[in-house]
Amino acid sequence: MAVHKKDVIKLLEEMALYLEIKGENPFRINAYRRAAQSLERDERSLAEIDDFTKLKGIGQGTNEVIKEFVEQGVSTPLTKLKEEIPQGLMALLKLPGLGGKRIAALYQQLGITDIETLKEACENGDVEKLSGFGKKSVQNILTAIEEKNKRPERLPIDVMLTAVCHIEAFLDDVIEIEQYSRAGSLRRMKETIKDIDFIVATKDPKAVRKQILRLENIKDVIAKGDTKVSVTIADEYDINVDFRLVEPKAFATSLHHFTGSTEHNISMRQLAKKRGEKISEYGVEKEDTGEVLTFQTEEAFFNHFNLHYIPPELRENIGEIEAFKHPVDLITLRDIRGDLHVHTTWSDGAQSIEEMIQDAQKRGYEYIAITDHSKFLRVANGLNEKRLRRQRDEIDRLNKKYPDIHIFAGIEMDILPDGQLDFADDLLREMDIVIASIHSGFNQTKDKIMTRLKMALENPYVDMIAHPTGRLIGRRNGYDVDVEALLKMAQETNTAIEINANPNRLDLSPQWIERAHELGVLLAINTDAHSFEMFDHMSHGVRVAKKGWSCKKNIINTWSKKALQNFLQRNQ
Repeated sequence: MAVHKKDVIKLLEEMALYLEIKGENPFRINAYRRAAQSLERDERSLAEIDDFTKLKGIGQGTNEVIKEFVEQGVSTPLTKLKEEIPQGLMALLKLPGLGGKRIAALYQQLGITDIETLKEACENGDVEKLSGFGKKSVQNILTAIEEKNKRPERLPIDVMLTAVCHIEAFLDDVIEIEQYSRAGSLRRMKETIKDIDFIVATKDPKAVRKQILRLENIKDVIAKGDTKVSVTIADEYDINVDFRLVEPKAFATSLHHFTGSTEHNISMRQLAKKRGEKISEYGVEKEDTGEVLTFQTEEAFFNHFNLHYIPPELRENIGEIEAFKHPVDLITLRDIRGDLHVHTTWSDGAQSIEEMIQDAQKRGYEYIAITDHSKFLRVANGLNEKRLRRQRDEIDRLNKKYPDIHIFAGIEMDILPDGQLDFADDLLREMDIVIASIHSGFNQTKDKIMTRLKMALENPYVDMIAHPTGRLIGRRNGYDVDVEALLKMAQETNTAIEINANPNRLDLSPQWIERAHELGVLLAINTDAHSFEMFDHMSHGVRVAKKGWSCKKNIINTWSKKALQNFLQRNQ
């Protein structure tokens, strides 16, 4: 796996953290943190830095650590530190209020090595005796431990997508499998998911079952029959995975059946009943003759009922059966012509502008917008006015170098806690595209949040509101926003709203996407990419847009460059 800049920064920060927990010299700890900060502030990508020692704060020792990691993909010093420090301590970092220094105190003074020993020390009064801790801190820790031990019934889609990718990589190598597919609520792109379902077509179920039981990290085997294998995978959470093994001829109908939803399947069965037929996972049975029809594809299955193919994302009994009696021109990944929310090493991205452009070209994009963070977001190395104008010059140069793709010079600008924008109008006027976002003040009242958004929407140079609710699925509800009012203001001001494709966000949600279309609000599907890999999230964004009944015309980054430029210049 190729190492990029964010990986090196993470390595240096990890080194500092482990040294801090171990109780090493503060100067050595800070040396790694300074090196990470220096690398973060440098506007070049890893490939463009020929000598790390030329960066302020990186000495010969740190340089050797970086070089080994870049060249070999491993770090001997970090591996050694991990062997010296109990790994159970790392789980404590996920508890609120516990950083390296406090964990070091717990470890060195009380011998705490994991969540269990921490809980015991809190309950017997040892922790509150430590300097820097008190009764309130202890109670907060105990509450956090209790919450952590409660596994939610449904897990965020990002957790499940990560798990399913590892499983699919494994299934790809099982030669006895003819084809397989995700099923269930994950295939329908629900935001939270109970467990993972796979439909596997094979003529040799015993061999496939044997292979599946060799999956890594199996914590428990729930079932291992000829038609179903169910296991629990040990991950951050325990995840149940069901593999249904079917004959190849029954694959399409089994996939439809186990994709659901239950309500969609009931409606399809009612449709079949009117025709004197019964739908099951094995096929479609004709009631008069008992003949069971099977289908090569789900498309053929739907065609049998005089329906066009209904995408899994819409199988929720929300009018899809009636709608797909006719062709429905929903958006597809092929319709996307570019990504309008992209970060680079100029702020907190992993690759340079040129590297992101080159990768976008490989994906066949016609355009891309570089939208690094603005100055308020110091933690992300946000750009001030001087650096932003310098970046604009660099983009002008690259537009000449890469005539086959157009680079929009943009900014993701913070909407400040007091409602002001991070840059004045005279600078915003110079930009090709301006995205406005809230990254702070999440606890403000709804009125205050809406005032902030209103000020951004009414600015003639703001083209788009990014990740409009600020949510992180299953982790953070976001700020208190009146989405209906936001969409109406966006319609009035002719401002686009983002569908953020990052699977942690998927922001907007499908019901609000559908409402945006009803109001005539323009949308953009963006990845908010901070690295090459995050460009891949576009497919998630398209699927969420599809779940909200999006058509190509509603999404501005399916438009031609000229049409998009006309929109971006509407208030010039």
